[in-house]
Amino acid sequence: MRKNILFLCAVAMAISTFACGCTKPEGGGDKPEPQLPPAERFEVFQLLNPSDIPYRIPALAVTNDGTLIAVADYRHSGTDIGVTDKGRIDLHYRISKDNGNTWSEVMPLIEGQGAEAEDFMSVGFGDPCIVADRESDKVLVMSCAGNVSFQNGTRNRHQNIARFYSEDGGETWGEPEDIAESIYSQFDNSKYGPVRSMFVASGRIMQSSTVKVGSYYRLYCAVLVRDNTATHMNYVLFSDDFGGSWKILGNINEPAVYRTADEPKVEELPNSTVLISSRVDGGRRYNIFTYSDVASGAGSWDEAQFSGKDNGGVTAVSNSTNGEVMVLPVVRNADNEPVHLLLQSLPLGPNRANVGIYYKELADEMEDYVSPYELARDWDGVKQVSTLNSAYSTMAWQADNRLGFLYEEESHGSSNLAYGGYTIVYECFAIEDITDGKYTHR
Repeated sequence: MRKNILFLCAVAMAISTFACGCTKPEGGGDKPEPQLPPAERFEVFQLLNPSDIPYRIPALAVTNDGTLIAVADYRHSGTDIGVTDKGRIDLHYRISKDNGNTWSEVMPLIEGQGAEAEDFMSVGFGDPCIVADRESDKVLVMSCAGNVSFQNGTRNRHQNIARFYSEDGGETWGEPEDIAESIYSQFDNSKYGPVRSMFVASGRIMQSSTVKVGSYYRLYCAVLVRDNTATHMNYVLFSDDFGGSWKILGNINEPAVYRTADEPKVEELPNSTVLISSRVDGGRRYNIFTYSDVASGAGSWDEAQFSGKDNGGVTAVSNSTNGEVMVLPVVRNADNEPVHLLLQSLPLGPNRANVGIYYKELADEMEDYVSPYELARDWDGVKQVSTLNSAYSTMAWQADNRLGFLYEEESHGSSNLAYGGYTIVYECFAIEDITDGKYTHR
């Protein structure tokens, strides 16, 4: 197992020169002050000059001891996996042990070999997704890998699905393993198979807070699939052995989103149903899965519903960009009522600009949890995070009860967008910051 020796981490943390402002509000009352100072920002992966190798595609996780792990593509090729023949892409990461106040140096999780690669998978690794186990020091990263694009994939020549494990909370990482065949083969005899290509969506792999079958709480990730007619569709995969093996959630002949599918994210709703959020021009498309048998993963999807300007939903003007979805337990400060808050990040637009976080209260009424139609419409508000060109984003809940937010931004002018990259920016927020004091985390 390859180990990344991190002997410079202590020095790097000591010389970090920023503070994110993630301090808890003072005061002994039941309610915090409704207005908190805005969190300061830190550029975790920087793109400063036109000649710099660009970064893309943020992923963020919080380990069981509160360590933050940020991962992103380092794109020597300047584009997605396989778009440039033998194009090299690395995965870089940094860690923070104090809720984002200081960070380690930038380190390679894996280095692609580009034209020097001796095998298909080693050419490049991109679009990472990540989860840290809540009960152990184990961390899982998955990514695309290889030398063929998603759109050009075939059943016999497609992107790999690389799996990386850390056993020490993200300090060091093992060698990549390709798990693609174990997932592709499940589709071979299905209505839509054999499928031509697929990839696991970037950002957050979701770990259930309620379902535990065996030694680990269940993992969920969402995939974009091109079927045997090149139609795009979304599925959700689940794992009960922390990514050792994956199965299709529900009926393989009933995708969560069909034809209109794009890059998806997944979240668990408070009643243990499963929510998929799929990228679409103008907003998101949502659907909800209800179990008939939790242990086997049997159940059914409802009908996917659009969320955007026309129904008061999450609105991405003139763009289609992936973002993160998350549910948090909160207190409504107006009456101290416990409710849940659904968050969705995306660029507000126009175009890929002005990344923000939408929020919607989920009351205890069942329609908020079981109806995609109700969930998609009439969101309550939005916090604009960036005022610049900005795109993909992800989030994770920190040990200090703040939302860690990692997103792509053109922070230093149009330095390298033509070459396909952004600076990857970290900020953190209390729930009060996001909702103008209307809610507090519980």
